[in-house]
Order: sequence, then C-alpha cells, then structure tokens
Amino acid sequence: MPDTVLNPLDDPSADPFEVAARAAEDIARLTGVPRHDIAVTLGSGWGRAAELIGETVATLPATEVTGFSKPALEGHVGTLRSVRTPKGAHVLVVGARTHFYEGHGARRVVHSVRTAAATGASIMVLTNGAGGIRHTWTPGQPVLISDQINLTGASPLEGATFVDLTDLYAVRLRDIARAIDPSLQEGVYCQFRGPQYETPAEVQMAKAIGGHIVGMSTALEAIAARQSGMEVLGFSLITNLAAGIQTTPLSHAEVLEAGREAEPRISSLLADVVNAL
Repeated sequence: MPDTVLNPLDDPSADPFEVAARAAEDIARLTGVPRHDIAVTLGSGWGRAAELIGETVATLPATEVTGFSKPALEGHVGTLRSVRTPKGAHVLVVGARTHFYEGHGARRVVHSVRTAAATGASIMVLTNGAGGIRHTWTPGQPVLISDQINLTGASPLEGATFVDLTDLYAVRLRDIARAIDPSLQEGVYCQFRGPQYETPAEVQMAKAIGGHIVGMSTALEAIAARQSGMEVLGFSLITNLAAGIQTTPLSHAEVLEAGREAEPRISSLLADVVNAL
C-alpha cells in the first residue's frame, strides 16, 4: 500500500535528482560524514556485512532522510549506516530497499541509488536474495551478476534519456571479487515485477532468453546507478532453486532461512570485496 504521508517523489513535477540531493544533505548532516565513496544495498541474507566492513560512524532510520520510506519486506533493516573502512574510505550501507511490487513507482525504487550517487559514491554494490535456474547451484551460494534482463516493463529513466548498459556490471569490479573468491560463479539476473513468485513456465522463459537468476529487485537500481555514472557490482544469494527447477513449493520463509544460514559466510565475503574496491 502507498504511504499515507506524501513522499516528495510522488509529485510528478519534482526533480528526482533534486530530491536525492536533499537526501544526501540529510545524510551528511545526520552522520557527520560529508562524503561517501562506496554504497552498498543489503538484500535478504546480506545484513551482517555492515558490521564487518569497518567501523560504524552513524546509523539512522531511513525515514529521517528525504524521500525514504520504511521497508515493506521482512529481512530488510530499514536503516542507513555510515561505515569507515580500515583504509579510511566511507561506505554508505543501505538497509532500506523499496521494491517495485510495492506500487510506489520506479522513482521511489531507485531513490537510494540516486542518493548514494549524490553523497559522492562512485561505486554501487547491489545485493539480493534470488532463485537460481542452474541445477548445479545450491541454496546459500553467492553468485556474481554478470548482466541483467529487465522484465518489469518499467525504467527509472525518464524522457529521452539514453544510457549505455554494455558494461552494466563492471568487469573490473567482478575481477576484484573473483580475486577474493575464485570459486564465485556468474549469472544473468532477471527482474520480474512480483510480488508473486515466478511460475515454472516463466522460469523456463527466463532460461530460454539467457537468464540464470530470477528475483524482484536490483535491475532498476542498476540502471539508475549507471545513469548516475557509478560502477556497479552485483551479488545474488541463491536462496532456492526457481519454480519448476525446485520440486517443492516456494516460500518467503525458505528465503529467510537460507539467508540466515548463509549470512556469516556471504557477509564476510562481501566485506572483503568492499574493502578491496
């Protein structure tokens, strides 16, 4: 359901980049950190990474920042955290993700990314929990996103705005991640609208068009990050095999359980990668 309090991004005449700039000013004021270098969005199962990246300088409810709202999904903490790495870089950790299926529109979905860019971040790390199409993958396995297919029917770009997505998930950043963990595999991420899980036929469609991972986030955010000039690195936690690949029914409880079991390992991996960027 839409928020009862008007969000400035709901005004069609508002400039979403001006709203993001106001949000970045809020973050600088509330955290005492004038600029961030890297931003990380924590999806299901990745939450503990915030504690491992470095020293937490400040944590604040996302609702205190212009344009943000409370997450609708269990497993997302609803905070923004400023973390200083051992090398002195400042990382904005986003634990408040708005999903497209919430019905707020693409502007709200990508607001955290545009805000991160406005804080100065030049690298956007996007993580999620998702379904795997490859039979060889197992629940709890982290996978690098090599490319994406946007099946939402929407875009965060407005008007005659053309953005090159050839190197959407930067090869340079994926090489760094594989240097940390050479066992990391890659796959193409397909974002569906949700909130229903994909049918077996839809999973087979995704497979036929080149997809390996199915989920309900990330693709719109990645497009907005590239529009803002950021390099993008993406990780999916395979929480289950997708419908028709897995023979048992899908459930959000299963997603949360897989995330809890994998969280210590994948959070350590993510922290190591962020510190190497």
